[in-house]
Amino acid sequence: MKWEEVRKIYPNRFVKIQILKAHIEDNVRYIDDLAVVKAFDDEREATRELVRTKDDELVYHTGKEKLEVQIKQIFGFRGAI
Repeated sequence: MKWEEVRKIYPNRFVKIQILKAHIEDNVRYIDDLAVVKAFDDEREATRELVRTKDDELVYHTGKEKLEVQIKQIFGFRGAI
């Protein structure tokens, strides 16, 4: 499914999605194909679900025109000495 379709089916809602296909350009992950796992009416419930997401899952609001995820570079690692 494409993001444009999701926005039409679930207008102005949070959705949990499973990323099926994506590509990366200039530190931005673009989602090419996805599946909707669940839609939320309650913002708090969506936030709780966001905390539980795994690698290829996202919670995103359909009010956003584009589905883009910024990739942040993590520099350094602080571990036990």
